[in-house]
Amino acid sequence: MRAIALICGVIGVSLGGLWLLQGLGLVHVRPILCFADCVPLQGPSRAWAAAGFVFATLGILAIRYSLRRRAA
Repeated sequence: MRAIALICGVIGVSLGGLWLLQGLGLVHVRPILCFADCVPLQGPSRAWAAAGFVFATLGILAIRYSLRRRAA
């Protein structure tokens, strides 16, 4: 269970960090795979920055949980 939490935490921190940086307008990544009228993000977006912050925070909490030692 802890290994799954660690993997999910690392993915969460990575994606959350990317979304946060994109939402703040510090990173610009073009869409790679679009199924319908895909429009790249133009300028900063508070919604993406907030979603990235929340996702990265949850990822950090998952990593902390997975690395925490059991109380004996």
